[in-house]
Amino acid sequence: MAAVRFEGVAKRYAGDVSVVESLDLQVQAGEFMVLVGPSGCGKSTTLRMLAGLEAVSEGRIFIGERDVTEVPPAWRGVAMVFQSYALYPHMSVAENMGFALKMAGRSKAEVEAAVAKAARSLQLEPLLERLPRELSGGQRQRVAIGRAIVREPAVFLFDEPLSNLDAALRNDTRVELARLHEELGATIIYVTHDQVEAMTLGDRIAVFNQGRIEQVGAPMEVYQRPRTRFVAGFLGSPRINFLPADLPGLPQRPGAVELALRPEHLHLAGEGAPLWGELSLIEHLGDQSLAYVRLDGLERPLAVKLTAAEGAGLRRHERVGLSYDAAHLLAFNAAGALMDEQRGQDA
Repeated sequence: MAAVRFEGVAKRYAGDVSVVESLDLQVQAGEFMVLVGPSGCGKSTTLRMLAGLEAVSEGRIFIGERDVTEVPPAWRGVAMVFQSYALYPHMSVAENMGFALKMAGRSKAEVEAAVAKAARSLQLEPLLERLPRELSGGQRQRVAIGRAIVREPAVFLFDEPLSNLDAALRNDTRVELARLHEELGATIIYVTHDQVEAMTLGDRIAVFNQGRIEQVGAPMEVYQRPRTRFVAGFLGSPRINFLPADLPGLPQRPGAVELALRPEHLHLAGEGAPLWGELSLIEHLGDQSLAYVRLDGLERPLAVKLTAAEGAGLRRHERVGLSYDAAHLLAFNAAGALMDEQRGQDA
């Protein structure tokens, strides 16, 4: 395993189209770093520059202490797993996993030993003689991961590897990837647009927006203390509630143009509640309910997370009161930056 460092890295295409701008990022050896953001934000391009599949327009990339900016992909010591499995259809699972080692001139015994070890880790041993067409989507992705593992790279690169899997398989494979990271102790850089993957897999996450990193930190740190309006709005499901700074019932913040509260920081309240509105929709999700309350004077309803019991007695169009956790109220200025924290007692 090895550390990775981006120093002032930029990527521009013809016509001065900028995809990544002045990127600085340090990934520690053995760290699971997730690059997350919407489509077109530059996260996959960043990964491809690290792999050597895209040329760097400006800046330097280091793996360990070695400058690999101009090093060919095959000599960088990285292995990449893509969204598409890219398996050879005429080769068995074992042959697909061992192909790179075979091409590198490793002995048959070395290849078989490496494949067997990776197959045990990924629970692929019963499938080694099968062809890709005989595998499920989840099994094919595990083969693609196994093909990367046998190479024993300094850094593993994952580019949206779970996008082609259904919800249940994505969940299972996330668990498997977390286990593998712990077992291998490998440096992993993982690209996704899925915030659930980012929050559950990453030791740290880097949130990308329009070719720049807006914030880097531990998942819950970034979730609870987003530095910008974009980060606050991108992380969280349902998304955070944005409110005008002058809304009656909320504390006034000099310089603030917008306030924000996550759905779990709003609560049903009775007489004396600071916020009132009409219940426009209630979603019953089994263990919890989501209420959407349209406050007086606002067009967009607020999302409110409730227990199943709290949501059971609610009816659409009834008038409800809301309180909020003042300690979790976020304030943003006109530039979209988080203002200094103002703590208070729950309203």
